[in-house]
Amino acid sequence: MKTFTDRTAAITGAGSGIGRALALRLAGEGCHLALADRDAAGLAETAALAGPQIRVTTSELDVADEKAVFGWADEVVADHGGVHLVVNNAGVALSGTAGSLSLDDYRWIMDINFWGVVYGTKAFLPHLEAAGEGHVVNLSSIFGVAAQPLMSGYNASKYAVRGFTESLRQDLELTGSAVSATCVHPGGIRTNIAKSARVHASVTAATGKATDAATAEFERMLNTTPDRAARTILDGVRRNQRRVLIGPDAWVIDSMVRLLPATYQRIVTGVVRSRRG
Repeated sequence: MKTFTDRTAAITGAGSGIGRALALRLAGEGCHLALADRDAAGLAETAALAGPQIRVTTSELDVADEKAVFGWADEVVADHGGVHLVVNNAGVALSGTAGSLSLDDYRWIMDINFWGVVYGTKAFLPHLEAAGEGHVVNLSSIFGVAAQPLMSGYNASKYAVRGFTESLRQDLELTGSAVSATCVHPGGIRTNIAKSARVHASVTAATGKATDAATAEFERMLNTTPDRAARTILDGVRRNQRRVLIGPDAWVIDSMVRLLPATYQRIVTGVVRSRRG
């Protein structure tokens, strides 16, 4: 896709953060919007900010609900006459030692971060093909490139998104599809993900810091604005990039993993240990 003018984009997690920033940038380029989020108030605010110059539809949606996601895709096509860009952006965070997190914790994050991406891709792909052009953008994380201590559930979900999207891209090329795909790996973006994260008590035991202090420290590392992230993502779509890194921290971590594919784990663990309260 080289232009978004008079196209339609479907975006999950559009009530705030990167999803909202993408919606507003696309609206500025004359792209019609189908927005989804569990946060009805945030979703309505994004729609209002997008302005009246383009068509905007909204849906309160849980991306972990397979039937709901497929139903939303059908509604988008019925309301807009087609769809060209799909951004599977909705996600959550989970922190705790692997020994302390429950299986339900892992199911919760995989249902949203991984299965939500799979559902969104599968639900919209036939409609993108029917449009004769299209792009799937799936949000992984820099933690889908490098693992971190206390983040096994989050890492697993984001590595899964990466593997799924990279294989999807190759499938589309092998079959001569008019649709393409990009996997996005943001570093620290100033969103609400830290505030809405599930943090297990084992984090305090491992780091010596109370939950609030650990969350505040994490938020201080969120240095890239959602608008900058949105601009980088859309530039990546125009260039048909396979992978998009966002933020200087993402580039540093990616380089570290390339140079030290195993040793980087010791470095990261050592940094976390040195910051114990």
